[in-house]
Amino acid sequence: MFKETVKDLLGAALEERSDLFLIEFTISPDNHIKIVIDGDSGVLVEDCMFVSRAIEHNIDREEHDFSLEVMSAGAASPLVNKRQYKKNLNRDLKVKTASEKFEGTLAKATEADITLEWKVREPKPVGKGKVTVTKQANIAYEDIVEAKVMIKF
Repeated sequence: MFKETVKDLLGAALEERSDLFLIEFTISPDNHIKIVIDGDSGVLVEDCMFVSRAIEHNIDREEHDFSLEVMSAGAASPLVNKRQYKKNLNRDLKVKTASEKFEGTLAKATEADITLEWKVREPKPVGKGKVTVTKQANIAYEDIVEAKVMIKF
């Protein structure tokens, strides 16, 4: 009952702010609510406060004892939602599948798959020396075991 109330309030808040989307939602046995959100343009502290208030101000503390934690998906967190791929276009990703690992720039994100591009040096087909070649890989979302944005400093 309590979980359904929280889920409904969270759903209403995310409906009101369509630029935000849910990454993780858990309620522990001792009523600790943990919500991780992301946004099409990133997440500000104000966005976390908006979601927190939408839940906290609509649950009676006299009736339910709970703690609430609302946070953004961290920069080093794996990508888990298709919308996260779209917001990270043209950024470098590390992608693991069951059989391979890829590192490249996210060139495209569709409803079914992503396209990574990277450059490699290969021997010339004729003659000596090497030439830079652009490689591509199309990877279906269901084949992705883990994908992370590579942070550069």
